[in-house]
Amino acid sequence: MSWLANLAQTYNDNILSVGRFETKKNGREYALIPVAHTTQTAHIEVHLDGKGNFVTAYVRDKVEGSTIIPCTEAAASRTSAPVPYPLFDKLVYVAGDFNQFCGDVKGTPYEDYLAQLKAWCDSPYSHEKVKSVYDYARKGTLIADLVAEGILHVDEQGKLRDKWAPAPSQEAIEKPPIFNVLASDQSSAFVRFAVNIPGEPEARLWRDIEVQQSFVQFYESSLVDMDICYVTGEKLPVADKHTSRIRHSGDKSKLISANDSAGFTYRGRFRTSREAASVSYMASQKGHNALKWLIDRQGITIDGKVFVVWGNQRLELPEPHQDALELREAAQELQGYDEDSEFEEDFDLGANDDKSSNSGYVAPAGDTTSKAFAREIKKAIGGYRYDGEHYAHVTIMVLDAATPGRMSITYYQDLNHEDYLDRLQAWHTSCYWQHRYRKDKDSQWTTFTGAPATRDIAFAAYGPRASDKLVKGLMERILPCIIEVGCELPLDIVRSAVQRASNPVGMEPWEWEKTLSIACALVNKENKKEGFDVGLNTETTDRSYLFGRMLAIADVLERRALGREEKRASNAVRYMNAFAQRPGRTWSIIQSNLQPYQAKMGTDAIYYNSLLDEVGAMLNLEDYTDKPLTGLYLLGFYSQRNDLYTSKKATEATGISDTSDTQQGKDNDTQEEN
Repeated sequence: MSWLANLAQTYNDNILSVGRFETKKNGREYALIPVAHTTQTAHIEVHLDGKGNFVTAYVRDKVEGSTIIPCTEAAASRTSAPVPYPLFDKLVYVAGDFNQFCGDVKGTPYEDYLAQLKAWCDSPYSHEKVKSVYDYARKGTLIADLVAEGILHVDEQGKLRDKWAPAPSQEAIEKPPIFNVLASDQSSAFVRFAVNIPGEPEARLWRDIEVQQSFVQFYESSLVDMDICYVTGEKLPVADKHTSRIRHSGDKSKLISANDSAGFTYRGRFRTSREAASVSYMASQKGHNALKWLIDRQGITIDGKVFVVWGNQRLELPEPHQDALELREAAQELQGYDEDSEFEEDFDLGANDDKSSNSGYVAPAGDTTSKAFAREIKKAIGGYRYDGEHYAHVTIMVLDAATPGRMSITYYQDLNHEDYLDRLQAWHTSCYWQHRYRKDKDSQWTTFTGAPATRDIAFAAYGPRASDKLVKGLMERILPCIIEVGCELPLDIVRSAVQRASNPVGMEPWEWEKTLSIACALVNKENKKEGFDVGLNTETTDRSYLFGRMLAIADVLERRALGREEKRASNAVRYMNAFAQRPGRTWSIIQSNLQPYQAKMGTDAIYYNSLLDEVGAMLNLEDYTDKPLTGLYLLGFYSQRNDLYTSKKATEATGISDTSDTQQGKDNDTQEEN
């Protein structure tokens, strides 16, 4: 129950945020929900006066319709049984004339709604605005009023239309708004109320804190079943039914459920669910409501799987799934982050002369790159470090639902705050490479050095058309490699990325460049003990790395001979897949096809020819075989190609300048156009 205790504590720590709406980037609102409340998307908003008379009504879309509603245990768990919410609900519950406009219904939903609302109004915790709603609801004229107001629409028989099918004479009439916000017929519309009383600043009952507290006190007074709470250790009113709608307002899955005793759930082990565990109503409500809030606030949802990270002292923390560029941009928004502090003392990025980069910690090749990047990652993560109490901790949770009714915690870690940041820093400084596929916060193509985002790793391993099911599975498998000590990358993911990077002919240039750099980051992580870097390693005698260097030299040589206008792939690129499988035989073919380009370049090819001879001489005679290459050949290929495009020595030797960043930017622009 530690996860529920952490969430309940998070609720208590953020008690001032209860009932206060915030806005997402997409414009939708969310809030930390009060105890004994839940959220729903309302379709119709009805305004009343203080005496319970109808004033007007509006149709609300998904963005405007987010509503905090009072909720009982039974209502939170309702399925087909007619159990009303205490204040806001669907037409079948709140409309006394529902049978007149929609036909007979099962049970007595309207009568049950009125009885529950009357009990609240008759209690010591009643509120005058709630009484206004009760006075209006018992008149039983809601649908008639909405039809008269033009909100709902009836057919020739006086029944609510199932769908908008205008008569020929009405074809020019615009489709009514109610049909744009409902997924089914009009009878399923959810209604919320606002009460306009002169002198009262808040008419919207779903945002009135006094109304919310009124129901909390009323409902708490009705809870009498006491037992030991496994979360708090105290004897408190217990919850037999726990909340749903955790991931979104339409989510029916529950984290805690024990209502199917007839389905052999605990037969042979327990007689009742409480013999397994009992959770107090307050702990359940606080924990679940805090989780909903955190998911809305900072969770990542992919195909129903939710990833959420939060701290008990600081809610906002760097996400494990971010790439290095996102990490730095998020750190820059932190209060007190100094862009230049401790940065110019150790190195000068301007000396690297990378004019195409504007990300701040980017450099092409050389030791300076690694030092600059490592220091910048340390500085970015340092902005989240906490100097307060030693018990600050971070919780990482992954949720998913195998069925519509049951949800599980598929991954859970509770770490010390500093340990979490240390492990995140270790990930970003070990699984890193140079990338050119991202835009910065100013929407400019940029080069950055660092770890790729886990979603981009899925791109490299499975391609851009990978299903969300594949992507979320990979993200969950990669997560322990980031968070836990000693957890290695899954070999099948690394192998898949290397194989795709070795087949550039089957991809667009921008797609291959992105796949290549991400595959290099994974291979670098897998071989971290070797100490490879983006900068060219001229000392290593690793067979795969040297073959990769030779392939890059052949590629650049042919690319120079073809010129900028020729866009076709070089022989080195076209034979790359075969080269990775049978390097000895394939190199002979590439070298033979390279001769016309060497002749075309004349003396300009001297530098490349001598470089080929130099690298080839580093290979032992027994290494010239068809034994398949390891992923290290991609590091050699990338680093050698990057060095030839950016080093002054290569430019002076050939008299030709080029920038791979510029070409990558053009490829990325082509990607956007497509």
